[in-house]
Amino acid sequence: MNKDELSGLIQEAVLIAQKEGKLPCFDIPEIPINYSEKKEFGDYNTPIAFSIAKQINQEPESIAKIIVDCLLAGRGAESAETKDGFVNFHFPDREWQDSLNIVLEQGKEYGSSRKGKGKTMVIDYSAPNIAKPFGVGHLRSTIIGQAIYNLYKFSGWRCIGDNHLGDWGTQFGKLIVAIKKWNKKPLKELSVSDLQALYVQFHHAAETQTELVEESREWFKKLEQGDKEARGIWEICVKTSIKEFARIYDILGIKIDKALGESFYENKMEAVIGRARRMGIAQESQGALVIMLAGMSVPLMLLKSDGATTYETRDLATIEYRTRKWKPNLIVYEVGADQKLHFEKVFKAAEMLGLKKDVEFKHIAHGLIRWEDRKFSTRKGDTIALEEVLDEARKRAENIILQSKENQSIVSAEKEKIARVVGIGAVKYNDLSRQPERDIVFNLDRMVTLEGNSCPYLQYTAVRCQSVLDRAGTAKIKPGTKETILNQEEKLIVRLLRIFPEIVERAAESFSPNLICNFIFELAQKYNIFYEKHQILKADSQEEKSFRLALTAGTRQVLENGLKLLGIEIPEKM
Repeated sequence: MNKDELSGLIQEAVLIAQKEGKLPCFDIPEIPINYSEKKEFGDYNTPIAFSIAKQINQEPESIAKIIVDCLLAGRGAESAETKDGFVNFHFPDREWQDSLNIVLEQGKEYGSSRKGKGKTMVIDYSAPNIAKPFGVGHLRSTIIGQAIYNLYKFSGWRCIGDNHLGDWGTQFGKLIVAIKKWNKKPLKELSVSDLQALYVQFHHAAETQTELVEESREWFKKLEQGDKEARGIWEICVKTSIKEFARIYDILGIKIDKALGESFYENKMEAVIGRARRMGIAQESQGALVIMLAGMSVPLMLLKSDGATTYETRDLATIEYRTRKWKPNLIVYEVGADQKLHFEKVFKAAEMLGLKKDVEFKHIAHGLIRWEDRKFSTRKGDTIALEEVLDEARKRAENIILQSKENQSIVSAEKEKIARVVGIGAVKYNDLSRQPERDIVFNLDRMVTLEGNSCPYLQYTAVRCQSVLDRAGTAKIKPGTKETILNQEEKLIVRLLRIFPEIVERAAESFSPNLICNFIFELAQKYNIFYEKHQILKADSQEEKSFRLALTAGTRQVLENGLKLLGIEIPEKM
């Protein structure tokens, strides 16, 4: 019996109570069905009595008892009871075993749904800056954004990921000046590190040579006007950076559908400005063109006093394009919390411009990274390249692999591959296991470990499950049932397997990949307790062995599905 069926059962009981005069007539509110975290509240529960109590002025507990009395017998629940105003349901073991069969039958699709069928989400994430190394500052947006994308796609939505690259702005005037004055290499041989060094050199030189700033403005103006030389240099900088970003994304296992950078919208801003003028919401203020926003003390600036456009103008042009081109139901921005005011202004202005019709806007504001790692914590103020962090994680993961005697015979190439999967997984999981809005602590010693709530622990558990299945010599585990009563460890695992689709739904709706992390960590813990306490391959009966192998296969499958949503691989060995 699923949540919808339980909800229908409750509704039927309320209607019977009304018909028999036990409850007065009223409009039945939405009936939420929740998985019970604590066994004393049953397998599932509903707080519906509290909602009804507000309408009819009766105690929730008395309403809950009336509902239970009117519940029809033989509808799947072993029993129903009340506790503190909640209606609690208990299910027989067979009901839980049936859910294990569903896991095995659906495999990689288990947990997916069609709830988003016919809907489109556009998500803006990653967005590194051109001509700069891919720093850890863009890590959170990249992996949280990808996880949200995965969750919505798994839930049946049409998803469009857009990498809004920082490929336009006055900084390119500075970079062009630096390249023309100090670069000694052929342009096409410049690396991103070379471009970064030249940019830094410009700023150092500009401290004493103030004329460089004016020169950079002139070059950016040429770039805006389509000057051939300026455009040529800019295009090489962009291509070099995009090639480097693609390499980093490949290492991380990130795939973003579109990469429409800021420059793409340069010729689309005038239309937005014209629209604001025609609608009468744009007005002059100290030489600038602004939109006054109701309830906000700071206006949105469309044009600066010198006639230059702003990031806000560009974001409005981006919204206009996305809504017109892709007709989304939802547009999500996974960007740092420091941009909160910016997006409040942009969303408000978009609404005034009529760009928010039938579209929900959401800013997922992630927190900061706090460094506590022994290698990186002393480098405050320095830009830390993401690849350097990933390489260090890989090295520490290799140390974990070497701890196992079973892994001593693994060849070097395979060992490096496993270390890469474990190290990158550890970095991703450390971020995703926290609520996006919270700051995260970056400490590789605590991340790359087999202890506690860590990615290596989850990967190890999945590998352990596969090892059991391999030793069983069974090509395909068939869905199994166990006529005898499930022991406590078995029951806890099948209860968790059953609710995985609900966790996926909740994680997507709340934009919280950390809910997936919490769930698969609990599942791994429960399986390892079961593994230590009970025989699987040497179980007392063939029936018990078959069931426990199915339980192991189901656990392995759900761990795989959960980690895949997070963008994390499982190594073949560990």
